[in-house]
Amino acid sequence: MMVASAQPLIHFRGVRKAFGPKVVYSGLDLAIARGATVTILGASGSGKSVMLKMLIGLFEADGGEILFDGKDVTKMAERELFAVRRRIAYLFQGAALFDSLNVGENVAYGLREQNWDTMSDAEVRKRVAQSLAMVGLPGIEEMRPSDLSGGMKKRVGLARTLALQPEVILYDEPTTGLDPINTARINHLIVGIKERLGLTSVVVTHDMGTAFTVSDRLVMLGKGRVLMEGSPEELRTTTNPYVRDFIDGKAPPVEDVDVLLSTS
Repeated sequence: MMVASAQPLIHFRGVRKAFGPKVVYSGLDLAIARGATVTILGASGSGKSVMLKMLIGLFEADGGEILFDGKDVTKMAERELFAVRRRIAYLFQGAALFDSLNVGENVAYGLREQNWDTMSDAEVRKRVAQSLAMVGLPGIEEMRPSDLSGGMKKRVGLARTLALQPEVILYDEPTTGLDPINTARINHLIVGIKERLGLTSVVVTHDMGTAFTVSDRLVMLGKGRVLMEGSPEELRTTTNPYVRDFIDGKAPPVEDVDVLLSTS
């Protein structure tokens, strides 16, 4: 169940971002409710991952506001950003495991890096074991990343994220490169973790099956802003030609897209 909240946990308001002449956002407006799972859709280069990195301060916005729990991330000093980052965990597209560390050390890495100096070694080991069990991989602490399948690496990456006990998880293409069985397993984990822990989740994906399975809300980006936002059913049945073609995997003529975006 989604937790009701009068104030969105995450709120992009009039956000602008460009890299040289390339305008990524000309006016991004998006509110994400506490406890919701929101999936961000859009063509390559539409700024999906840029959005996540602006939220945690890895990229600076050129204008507008990015509010997290009512406070503007764009105006924060590094110490304040560090406090925000402790509440938000980022699951990287390739899991980003360290080959030189075993699975247990990989899962514990974030705990060590974020100065959890109040945790004893025994407490860290317990947190690691709990996190691995939560993703269905109990007892593999001594394995090396090179011994894991692609699906297992994704789940270990998720366990490392969960070990931090975040309020928000940012999933960057969580099912890329996985076969249908492992894709379904990851989707099940995203839904189960949200329901069990009440986390807020932001998912970036090109996989429409994942998008429709895990999401409370779907957001379609285009031309530097939100083109459409709605429930899975609303996007599934939309007659918006640009969104319809994206969902169906079709490529509309460029001039048609430009006309649509300039008039919508």
